[in-house]
Amino acid sequence: MSKTKLWTKDFLLDTIVNFLIYLIYYLLMVIITVVAKDTLGASLSEAGLASGIFILGTLLARLFVGRSIEMYGRKKTLYAGILFYFITTLFYFSLGSLAILYAVRFFNGIGYGIASTATSTIISNIVPEARRGEGINYYGLSTSLAAAVGPFLGMFLHAYMSFTFIIECCVALLLFCLGAVFFLEVREIELSVKEKARLKSFCINNFIEKRVFPIAVVGFFMGFCYSSVLSFLAAYAQEIHLLEAGTFFFVVYALVITISRPFTGIVFDRKGEHFVMYPSYVLLAIGLFVLSQAHSGAVLLLAGVFVGLGYGTFMSNGQALCVKLSPNYRMGVATATYFIALDLGLGVGPFLLGELLPTIGFQGIYIVTAVLALLCVGLYYFLYQKDGGSETIAETVLHDRGCLVIKNDKEIV
Repeated sequence: MSKTKLWTKDFLLDTIVNFLIYLIYYLLMVIITVVAKDTLGASLSEAGLASGIFILGTLLARLFVGRSIEMYGRKKTLYAGILFYFITTLFYFSLGSLAILYAVRFFNGIGYGIASTATSTIISNIVPEARRGEGINYYGLSTSLAAAVGPFLGMFLHAYMSFTFIIECCVALLLFCLGAVFFLEVREIELSVKEKARLKSFCINNFIEKRVFPIAVVGFFMGFCYSSVLSFLAAYAQEIHLLEAGTFFFVVYALVITISRPFTGIVFDRKGEHFVMYPSYVLLAIGLFVLSQAHSGAVLLLAGVFVGLGYGTFMSNGQALCVKLSPNYRMGVATATYFIALDLGLGVGPFLLGELLPTIGFQGIYIVTAVLALLCVGLYYFLYQKDGGSETIAETVLHDRGCLVIKNDKEIV
């Protein structure tokens, strides 16, 4: 088999499993607040907590699974994550109170966090190094398509089917994932006994990959900016009387990503990360500003094009860059670090921007986030490019507490 072959059985299986994991996440996310209000009598804030507590579980899982995935094996971690995701999904059948719902959502988020981090780590080794940007961008389509199909499917099923039927569908999909992983061949990392002992020690190096920290910081702010779209677009579209166009916003977003990602991946591989990352910040800023000025359906959908080209391009190529910066045995921690930052930005954004909303309104929110996205240009330059990129970032702070210490990709004894 050619070392540069991309569309292999394992690539397709991991991508499909990742798509289904994210599909279930988005499908339940859009309807869980309605279920909490209608079935359990929750207030709007209590129903919102049912969504937020899921993200909390996801962040906790990503924080710990980064180091565990290499200690216990990538395939075993994926099995464990999907199995836990499956078991906690079964508990949706017996929601008797808000407290039970919160517990189920929290642990369901842990299962999702473990499984999604594992699939993203596994793909890093499946994709040939020479086509890493292209391959991860194709893989990233599974996430973006799930983000478009999941909410639509969730709202459609909720309108015509019972919540029990929806959970049965989710359970069936997770059973399929468990079966698919059986046929997935995963290249594991062999660690010595000494390395395993060091990874088990409690220190920051085992939870956060410092090589990718600058990219993760930029990712936090990009996620923060995009959270304004995820959280407030529906309400904003209703306020400006463009609700019908608003329903197609994410369809346009997904279509743009589907068309553009293969090309941006090729540019990443051939020209380098700067040729992809800088335009992504500018395009997201343009999209958010256009959104703030939307007074017609056409303008609103045009904003979706720019937001897709901006945030969609950054999300997958940011992951590709993190993989590029990390040695093989640190890819799990690097992937977790990157997605922790993105998730944190997506989670913190709605709360902080919501505090500003009564003062500056929706248009003000999108102008603020447009400026913040543009500031990511400088942030990326000063945190990453100016200091020499991966060569300088690869040097970590030395520890004397039995941690795995890395400098220039070599173990220091």
